[in-house]
Amino acid sequence: MAEGTRDERFLYMISCFRPRLKQYIQVQPVLDRLPSLSAEDRDRVRAAALQRGAAAGAEELLRAVERGPRGCGWIREFLQALEHGGCSLAACYANPSLSQLPSPAEEAEHDLCVHLVQLLHGTLVDRMRAEQVAEKCLQMGIFQDEDVDRIQTVTDNRGNRDGARELLSRIVQKKDWFSSFLIALRETQHEDLADDLSGNTADSDVSIGDGSVSNLNGNLEQSCTTSDSDEDEVERRASPEPDLTLRDYQMEVAKPALNGENIIICLPTGSGKTRVAVYITKDHLDKKKRASEPGKVIVLVNKVPLVEQHLKREFSPFLKRWYQVIGLSGDSQLKISFPEVVRRNDVIISTAQILENSLLNGSKEDEESVHLSDFSLIIIDECHHTQKEGVYNNIMRRYLKEKMKNRKLAKENKPLIPQPQILGLTASPGVGGATSYSKAEEHILKICANLDACRIMTVEEHASQLKNQVKEPSKKTVIADDKKRDPFKERITEIMTEIQNYCQLHPKSEFGTQTYEQWVIREERRAAKEEKRRERVCAEHLKKYNDALQINDTIRMVDAYNHLNNFYKEEKSKKTVRSDDDDDDEPAVSKQDETDEFLIGLFHEKKKQLKELTRKPENENEKLTKLRNTLMEEFTKIEEPRGIIFTKTRLSAFALFQWIKDNPKFEEVGIKAHYLIGSGHKSEMKPMTQNEQREIIDKFRCGNVNLLIATTVAEEGLDIKECNIVIRYGLVTNEIAMVQARGRARADESTYALVASSGSGAVERENVNIFREKMMYKAIQRVQKMPQEEYLNKIQSFQLQSIVEKQMKVVRDQRKTYKKNPSLIKFLCKNCSKPICSGEDIQVIEDMHHVSVKKDFQSLYHTRENKTLQDKHADYQTNGEIICKDCGQAWGNMMVHRGLDLPCLKIRNFVVVFADKKTTNNIFKKWGDLPIRFPSFDYAAHFPSSDED
Repeated sequence: MAEGTRDERFLYMISCFRPRLKQYIQVQPVLDRLPSLSAEDRDRVRAAALQRGAAAGAEELLRAVERGPRGCGWIREFLQALEHGGCSLAACYANPSLSQLPSPAEEAEHDLCVHLVQLLHGTLVDRMRAEQVAEKCLQMGIFQDEDVDRIQTVTDNRGNRDGARELLSRIVQKKDWFSSFLIALRETQHEDLADDLSGNTADSDVSIGDGSVSNLNGNLEQSCTTSDSDEDEVERRASPEPDLTLRDYQMEVAKPALNGENIIICLPTGSGKTRVAVYITKDHLDKKKRASEPGKVIVLVNKVPLVEQHLKREFSPFLKRWYQVIGLSGDSQLKISFPEVVRRNDVIISTAQILENSLLNGSKEDEESVHLSDFSLIIIDECHHTQKEGVYNNIMRRYLKEKMKNRKLAKENKPLIPQPQILGLTASPGVGGATSYSKAEEHILKICANLDACRIMTVEEHASQLKNQVKEPSKKTVIADDKKRDPFKERITEIMTEIQNYCQLHPKSEFGTQTYEQWVIREERRAAKEEKRRERVCAEHLKKYNDALQINDTIRMVDAYNHLNNFYKEEKSKKTVRSDDDDDDEPAVSKQDETDEFLIGLFHEKKKQLKELTRKPENENEKLTKLRNTLMEEFTKIEEPRGIIFTKTRLSAFALFQWIKDNPKFEEVGIKAHYLIGSGHKSEMKPMTQNEQREIIDKFRCGNVNLLIATTVAEEGLDIKECNIVIRYGLVTNEIAMVQARGRARADESTYALVASSGSGAVERENVNIFREKMMYKAIQRVQKMPQEEYLNKIQSFQLQSIVEKQMKVVRDQRKTYKKNPSLIKFLCKNCSKPICSGEDIQVIEDMHHVSVKKDFQSLYHTRENKTLQDKHADYQTNGEIICKDCGQAWGNMMVHRGLDLPCLKIRNFVVVFADKKTTNNIFKKWGDLPIRFPSFDYAAHFPSSDED
């Protein structure tokens, strides 16, 4: 065989059978027999095995082998290392000649034997004398000296049970091991265990006959022997399920849940919270099955990408052999209803809102629905969100009401409502903005109360093991000097001062700050309500200039300039309206009044000067220089660096990506960057679809991208490969986000850096978060040490308080609802105060879209192309935007409903006038805030009659 072809076949075998190879390779004995492997690769493999377990070590070894010296004996060296290192089964799978590749029947037989050992694992560990069996296996040629030495060392140091675990993990890696293992058991006076494994017991469901499982697979051989080619055969072969075991620290926090208690598990990012949840799920369903009781588990998540992530990476691989597992989110295209999905499956991974919607339907008699009692275990991921009016808390309030109802039913000796076990998972429950230890403790107790948790579990006994597993990154703070003169900022503030003088607005806060932004938004709302157009429009433009100052402070001058330039282009376009018949010969009519002319004219007057300033690199943002230096330093420090930059907005994420792309020095040090942003549609910038997010994370995982520039979407939950460098770029939120972001830096020798300007207050806020984190852990300890009776009394009190608060809110919301006729309210254009329609002209489609059905309404507006949707490259129909005929103010969009074109209005673009004297004019962000309910859209009244067709 040609050397090149043999190499290719060898690499192909590794790629096809990687999961099996990772299970069957013992890293240390194989490493000892690979003299050609570099010292650096050896250290990397040993470190991975030591810190992240055998499978991670095997993965690192396979990567080293794939990179390893090509040609001249290298493959032979690796195969012999496997053979002589006690990994004969791995050698069969890696051999490129395919001569030793186990047949499908042999493979199935092996997997079934492994499955039997897994089923009886507890019994074997409890009753097998590890050293005796190991010695017998050595005599029979199954084990080598190294296997027995390791088993004896583990037994001496950690006891017989751990020695038995070590023996079982090693024996399943051997070729043709099962029959010999049964003989070894019988010859060491373990006949009962051999009988259990071979099925020679009276009450056994599994019959293995003579100690081999080949009789179960007689026809499997025949059905799998024909093949078009060796490659096709390899392609079709399945890999076994991975072994579901927990580390000691994971088992420590899982124990109360395994006993059926409601608990919160608090484990840091990267420590395997989800794996613990999978283990608890399997244990729970296994116990239910053995007791012939119904068992059903729902795993609730708060982000759509987490559904697929948990399904594919955790729950499905470990559970699919025994249970039906499915994932559901708003993105899922299901042909059957959610209640039907629940009936058909054992484990459902779902966004919480889907369950909440179905529980709401439970109150409607004609609707198919689910109930909490349909589940025997509810797992809540990122459970620190179970508070206030969050969807998790709405679900848990139902649970608490049922619990209180059960107390009443118990007193009356009536049957109780079955209630599921609750398991909460979090990396950081936070302190809820507390400034004292007592308030922090109260916050922890409230979270426990909302989840009806008997206790909150953190690692205590095996803390050193957790510390080895989850590396604490080195922290550094990089401060940029913001005292340097900034001519671009000076020009913008001069323009803002001119606008303020023009409209007589005098703020008390500094330009470019968040307090200024809040002030200008309040002024805009006030002016709109008072129908003062000049002040309202000036306030709107001041906000855009303030945005530009914030962009200039975070990224480049050119990004701030482009933000303003795009806004004024759009303004000019809105104020220049063509007639709806699109007659190009007809001149465009300008709808600018004196204020518009002043504001648009002012920008165009200063535009050239601003543009020239953006071309002067000496004026560039000092923070960017610090960020560049930090990236250069970290990305040249180690061989395969990976990093994440967390930033505040989508715009800054994209602009930083563009900055890196435009700077060739980053490419020279091997930086391959991409942005990762959310999928919501509230921002002006195009969102990322779930598929786009997944694609970028996959590229990051395999190294095609090694630097993510992310908004907070990447902080929590998403399975992003461990990083060497995590940078929070001027972004400081709360202690939960800090813990989540820092948890991303979990590779060896990783760095967590904050890059901020000296006057931004970011450093001070980060220090507050560090203090709050310490306060949180102390508060958790205080709650854990609280006497049980005191703890339960406090929990009960907070549960009652939560239910009463919800009832009071419902009453308040009902009182808010406007009882009178909708015709008593009127809508004015926010910009020119022209009356548009009354409340009786509004009807609602699908409880969501508010459309005007006013006769001749179309005479009040123009339709134009929807620039926002076009800029977002939306992949759905971009219906026209509707704008005021008099002033060009956007009102909403045209929508197509069952063949009808209808004007769909956005309430934030209008001033609402109440006819009764008690209420003044107002502006609302969303229709739900307006204290009035409108009738559903009457399709029949608007359907064109047949004689008109």
